[in-house]
Amino acid sequence: MFVKFTSSDRVATAINAAQVTFISSVTDGTRIRFGEGRSITVIEPMDEVIERLNRRPHD
Repeated sequence: MFVKFTSSDRVATAINAAQVTFISSVTDGTRIRFGEGRSITVIEPMDEVIERLNRRPHD
């Protein structure tokens, strides 16, 4: 399932929720990490990111 967020440079970004390995709060918003050292920082607060990543496709 893909989830849409806004990256720190204000560009819409879609991520595959199944590939997320770690989430942390940073000054700019929330850092979402994936395998192989990849990450993106989004402006949404951590609680919203977690809620949206955990949402089932039919919600």
